[in-house]
Amino acid sequence: MKSILCVGAGLSGAVIARTLAESGHAVTVLEARDHVAGNCHTERCPETGVLVHVYGPHIFHTDDTEVWDYVNRYEIFRPYRNRVKTTVGGRVYALPINLHTINQFFGTAMGPDEAFAFIEAQADTSIVAPQTFEEQALRFVGRDLYEAFFRGYTVKQWGCAPSALPASILRRLPVRFSYDDNYFFHRFQGMPTTGYTAMVRRILDHPGIEVHLESRFSRDMAGNFDHVFYSGPLDAWYDFDMGRLGYRTLDFERFTHGGDYQGCAVMNYPEVDVPFTRITEHRHFAPWEDHALSVCYREYSRACAPADIPYYPIRLVEEKKLLGAYVERADTEVGVTFVGRLGTYRYLDMDVTIREALDTARTFRIHDARGTRMPAFAVRPI
Repeated sequence: MKSILCVGAGLSGAVIARTLAESGHAVTVLEARDHVAGNCHTERCPETGVLVHVYGPHIFHTDDTEVWDYVNRYEIFRPYRNRVKTTVGGRVYALPINLHTINQFFGTAMGPDEAFAFIEAQADTSIVAPQTFEEQALRFVGRDLYEAFFRGYTVKQWGCAPSALPASILRRLPVRFSYDDNYFFHRFQGMPTTGYTAMVRRILDHPGIEVHLESRFSRDMAGNFDHVFYSGPLDAWYDFDMGRLGYRTLDFERFTHGGDYQGCAVMNYPEVDVPFTRITEHRHFAPWEDHALSVCYREYSRACAPADIPYYPIRLVEEKKLLGAYVERADTEVGVTFVGRLGTYRYLDMDVTIREALDTARTFRIHDARGTRMPAFAVRPI
């Protein structure tokens, strides 16, 4: 039996803690906040009764059967389809761009093949190998759709011109030549009936796990344990002595409404003259519930300052260079493995986070059985 420390009680720390506790190890979990579940924390609003996604909405979606079965082991997930709307020029459209969006925007009534040919004609076919976000958009949807739905939103979300962002960011946003407006392609999609925090509490409910909330980690604690799984920021492990990795953070302007405010869970506002990126209405994330009042968030994106919660790793050229330097140092560490979104400086969906946590814990068990060294990264950041 080994003594294990998991730094952070989000999905990474909780899943690793549970997996290793079930293998007979003694696990301590340290969490700096006053709750578990990290940024997918949910809580009941005492005024409205609405289950609020405190740090912004989290919709669970995956093609990974084992991960889907895993979360349903600790919570009942109800079917949920993410159908995003966007307001442009005083009109509401469906996202991702689909046949309805195209016909509505251009005032047409095209079928799939006709619409495909039409968008191809709009596209800038002189761009053979798109390198930037802007080039990717212009190549595949053309100037009009790019300007309406992508350019302004991207400037607000990332704080820079779309021409400065890699094309890979836009590859996650599909264009569909059907009337399917389900945002995700995955087989399994749902929301936890009683929320993510309740689910994570159940994951951590094991006699081999000891959880300490409002408890900050310092590196001198590592010597008290056989191994540390660290889900905090990679650069924070080194006290940012080579500089800080860049993130975008979010500010939320919360307000309540007497009734249904916008009729959907997510309404985007891609126009630059609207300061926020979207409004989320949290009653719609649990459509099986009935509430007289509503809780909404206006969401603003900005550069992350030292005291802010880091949300989205920027990962542009300078950030990747600094990341490489930190990874090189981390590779020499013994007794610590860096995990999760912050520990590996990567944007991770919840299902990928859980998959990597399961795999990381299983890798540790193999190394423990063989008496070999557990690496600093079970999944390489770069």
